[in-house]
Amino acid sequence: MKKRNDLRNIAIIAHVDHGKTTLVNELLKQSDTLDTHTQIDERAMDSNDIERERGITILAKNTAVNYKGHHINILDTPGHADFGGEVERILKMVDGVILVVDAYEGTMPQTRFVLKKALEQGLTPIVVVNKVDKPSARPAEVVDEVLELLIELGADDEQLEFPVVYASAVNGTSSLSDDINDQENSMDAIFDTVLKYIPAPIDSRDEPLQFQVSLLDYNDYVGRIGIGRVFRGTIKEGDQVTLIKVDGSKKNFRVSKILGFLGLNRVEVKEAISGDLIALSGMDDIFVGETVTDVNHPEALPALHIDEPTLEMTFLTNTSPFAGREGKYVTSRNLEARLMQELQTDVSLKVEATESPDMFKVSGRGELHLSILIENMRREGFEFQVSRPKVILKEIDGKMHEPFERVQIDTPEEYMGSVIESLGQRKAEMADMVNTGNGQVRMIFLIPARGLIGFATEFMSITRGYGIMNHTFDEYLPVIDGPIGRRRNGTLVSIDNGQATTYGIMNLEDRGTIFVEPGTEVYGGMIVGEHNRENDLTVNITRAKQLTNVRSATKDQTSVIKRPRIMTLEESIQFMDDDEYCEVTPQSIRLRKQILDKSEREKANKKLKKED
Repeated sequence: MKKRNDLRNIAIIAHVDHGKTTLVNELLKQSDTLDTHTQIDERAMDSNDIERERGITILAKNTAVNYKGHHINILDTPGHADFGGEVERILKMVDGVILVVDAYEGTMPQTRFVLKKALEQGLTPIVVVNKVDKPSARPAEVVDEVLELLIELGADDEQLEFPVVYASAVNGTSSLSDDINDQENSMDAIFDTVLKYIPAPIDSRDEPLQFQVSLLDYNDYVGRIGIGRVFRGTIKEGDQVTLIKVDGSKKNFRVSKILGFLGLNRVEVKEAISGDLIALSGMDDIFVGETVTDVNHPEALPALHIDEPTLEMTFLTNTSPFAGREGKYVTSRNLEARLMQELQTDVSLKVEATESPDMFKVSGRGELHLSILIENMRREGFEFQVSRPKVILKEIDGKMHEPFERVQIDTPEEYMGSVIESLGQRKAEMADMVNTGNGQVRMIFLIPARGLIGFATEFMSITRGYGIMNHTFDEYLPVIDGPIGRRRNGTLVSIDNGQATTYGIMNLEDRGTIFVEPGTEVYGGMIVGEHNRENDLTVNITRAKQLTNVRSATKDQTSVIKRPRIMTLEESIQFMDDDEYCEVTPQSIRLRKQILDKSEREKANKKLKKED
């Protein structure tokens, strides 16, 4: 069988913050790809503002480098399980993976999630132990941890014989030795290991064409762009080809443009052959998993698996008294068009119309997946409201099942008891506990996904910010009865429209935690704080001090109030209860009751209690 020795296709997988994107930047810099004057940003592969701010990869990216006469396609994959849908499809396009592992932290849950999928597809792994320059680095133990993980995930004998490269991506050094003094000022050790161990693609250019779409992109000029791999044959610009749809139907179209990858750019190519990764345009409704074939030999490749959404939220037009003040796009038509646009590229997302024309049910892979969509929309000028996230139940063998997550927690020993207690109340079961030294404990739990909604904020306060939590979807299991993970405290709800005053806030400080600063505009029904009891309390935060002509003995003392807790988008989504909305605008994030009027709200609550 003829091989294309000039080509290699690899994916880079790693846990969030283990240096994957930095490593790709170094590979780009040190290859024969970029001009000497090309400047690379610190996170060149993360093109989205949110990716740069949070230091995470959300969308899979393609790049390619030339090294010693070889073309190496590199796919940078998301490390977060909420974007697992991307991961699985990327792995179909490559022949091997580089697993980047932090020399101190070792293997982590998201590493496990992606690696399991790579091993199932029989891909060859190369392990890069990164950050070996850290004083706390323990490379030998980390390699043992990787080996244990591979055994646990069912790797075959060949996969267990993985090569290891030790590197410091931030310094641009690498070596085949775990001794820090042997580090060389180049990435050659990684490149040479890739060429030696990653299988070259099979050269089947003379056979009938098969190209499968793994990722989607969208461009205003050419419409949908299908990104994928040529598995068989040759494709040329201007060719008449047959597209086999997911449902088995066939459509013919002409290939208007083929783009290959080099460095950070897409470059136009006239033809592509088996093994090449390309982007294809020319057909409006091309979709993930579909196969582009030879007109005379229309043979479809096996369909790609797309992970089902596990969480849903309602997106609706803003109905608060401040509606339309701060947003550029405020109508239901704007909202619907934007959500439909997102569906063009995000196949893990689902959008369904509801009985109300102003309301849409949006389902995704988790809180992070949906909150990033919301954040992108508000930055683009959209103003809308969202409801509390709910898990999506699934009927299996006549019984309702709910999604469960595997949670890994690293925390100082002193907070261990509080974490176990809090997760116990959320129906979590401990699967493992290891003392990792230096007074640190690592615990693994299995927990219903709804138990994690809103837990991140509580976790940070329990561990005083010293805890690290990572979670990944595990499986669907039978539904656990009873409410899980609900907010324990009620809210402080404004009764009036107006501006929050220092005097009004001072009078409420002993009732709970305030969310607004003096001078913030509020409206009746808006949530201005968290009550320190279980019930909601209607308050007057706009109250002004009555002026009199009697001088106070403390007149010259300045009124001092506690610093308010300003809620981020994520915190607001996690804080919300079922009868509340989060109002999202380009300038503000406000929490509110769904029913703004106090008496109507009380009537609705009484009715609910009767039904219960």
